[in-house]
Amino acid sequence: MADEEPAPDPQQQRKLGQMSFMDHLGELRTRIMWSLAAAGVGLVIAVFITDPAMRFISRPLAGLKIELVFTSPTEAFWTWMKVAMVLAIFISMPALLYQVWKFVSPGLHQHERKYAAPFIIVGSLLFLVGGAFAMFVVIPFASTFLVTFGQEKGWKPMITVSSYTDFVIKFALAFGIVFELPVVITVLALIGVVTPQFLSKNRKYAVLINFVIAAILTPTPDLINQSLMAGPLCILYEIGIICARLAVRKRKTPAPEPPVETPAAP
Repeated sequence: MADEEPAPDPQQQRKLGQMSFMDHLGELRTRIMWSLAAAGVGLVIAVFITDPAMRFISRPLAGLKIELVFTSPTEAFWTWMKVAMVLAIFISMPALLYQVWKFVSPGLHQHERKYAAPFIIVGSLLFLVGGAFAMFVVIPFASTFLVTFGQEKGWKPMITVSSYTDFVIKFALAFGIVFELPVVITVLALIGVVTPQFLSKNRKYAVLINFVIAAILTPTPDLINQSLMAGPLCILYEIGIICARLAVRKRKTPAPEPPVETPAAP
């Protein structure tokens, strides 16, 4: 009786490029489920730091002698939960990036998979730096500018806690995401989607796209706040080109071929 062939290993099939479209969807579902589990753990941790976080993000308005109000019984609770969920994203970012890496790593060469730790560490730090830049630079400036503008018109500010929190969250998440640009460019270069030459040649279009992205992601229509996002985007784009060149240069380094075994003479 012939021996039964072992069942194919899905992970090995991904490495060999033999998985079907449905298999890829199944792998994506697995990564999404693990990401949701990591975010759930982050939410448990975030519950204990949400109150000080709420006090911190309201500091710009406290400096302007403005107290936040709520206009419905559920507004305060859901706003508090929204802040906790955003904090959970920041806390679980290393685990989320790990799942992203697990999904794309089979498309890389063996020697390129050692970049997992730098990808997770640098990506997490950039996300935190982007959020911190929004919290310490952009939001205080935008809050002071916009509130003072209304007061100079003779209007009395009455800001609800939900509207102000949404304003802060949009800035923090937007800057956290756009600060991931060097990591995204490097990964795209590693898998061959873009090249450093292509990125350098189309730099002028990238600058235009950066300002369009800033106009879309920035929750305020003024040019100053949009420039505060577009400026770092252009700098991060240049950093991404440098990282892509380094990644492609190492990718083109030929790996040593294994020695060919010659059959022994009879």
